[in-house]
Amino acid sequence: MRTAQRIAELPPYLFAEIDRKKEAKQAQGIDVISLGIGDPDTPTPDRIVDVMAEAIRRPANHQYPSYYGAKHYRQACAEWMDRRFGVKVDADDEVVALIGSKEGIAHIFLAFVDPGDYTLVPGAGYPVYHTGGILCGGQTHFMPMTEENGFLADFESTPADVLAKAKMMFLSYPNNPTSAIATPEYFDKAIAFAKEHDLLIVHDNAYSEIGFDGYEPPSFLERPGAKDVAIELFSCSKSYNMTGWRVAFAAGNAAAIKALGTVKSNIDSGVFTAIQDAAVEAMLGPQDDVAELSALYQRRRDLVIDALAKIGLHAEVPKGTIYVWARVPEGYTSAEFAEKVLEEANVIVAPGNSYGPSGEGYIRISLATPDDRLQEAIARIEATL
Repeated sequence: MRTAQRIAELPPYLFAEIDRKKEAKQAQGIDVISLGIGDPDTPTPDRIVDVMAEAIRRPANHQYPSYYGAKHYRQACAEWMDRRFGVKVDADDEVVALIGSKEGIAHIFLAFVDPGDYTLVPGAGYPVYHTGGILCGGQTHFMPMTEENGFLADFESTPADVLAKAKMMFLSYPNNPTSAIATPEYFDKAIAFAKEHDLLIVHDNAYSEIGFDGYEPPSFLERPGAKDVAIELFSCSKSYNMTGWRVAFAAGNAAAIKALGTVKSNIDSGVFTAIQDAAVEAMLGPQDDVAELSALYQRRRDLVIDALAKIGLHAEVPKGTIYVWARVPEGYTSAEFAEKVLEEANVIVAPGNSYGPSGEGYIRISLATPDDRLQEAIARIEATL
């Protein structure tokens, strides 16, 4: 049996590897604390679960769903965009439902990237921005990101020969894994750059509702001319504690949305309609639980930042996401320090280099862990230093 070469070229998927290491330790009876995966530890709000319980009993929802998303779901997405950001999108032509934003990221490559084409990817970013290109025969150019420039991906340094074969550029702010945020001026430069070089910008806004200290993450589509060159992905996963529900949407440029929808209609059969009904409640119902969730993560952020400072690990104070991006101690690579912490402290952290070359020298700590376990994890890490 001979598998495709593209499979051989894929790196081990980071979060699958984290799960594997955790299960191996636990099989030995070891108490492992995982700070590696951003999977909320608090439940989906009751108001959403209650709508789902009712929706799942409606026989009409048991049939094939709409390929592009139920009309009422797409209308709810458009209404949410208007309420939340003041951004108007056409529910018919500029919105498509996704089976989680990861699916949309992977499928947008099939809509735009031919073998040999380049995609510009943040030097530290969600791994699928890179692996999606491998799966369709594309190439990746990692845009440099540094702590000194606030981890803003440097698209302007892209070589001319790469730009000549580039089709897409991924951005994501608030950023996973660095938690960096972007300025309106940066977004405006990206839009001008995309117009100049005929690029589609895919802005992954998975953490749009997780903001701290009064910061409210914006939509890329708020910027003038953004819809000419961009689509934006939003997810219920982190905002509403719905990671396992797999429901999200993409909005923006009509031609790009149509191309993505064409790929999806040939590969998947859409999101279970009952889940779409629940997602409508998530977006358009009372948002008190979203504010409470941000407050929870802000408290945990402060706990972790204070604890890291006491043991001599530097981390910038994030204004959003559910992660802390910390520098590893002098003398260690990201992978070496993550391995040390796993073996000596039985704590899992995500090595920064797994997110791209600009992640070397850092680890990502997830705040989706109860306070007492976070405190214990940091204490264990301290004991290894």
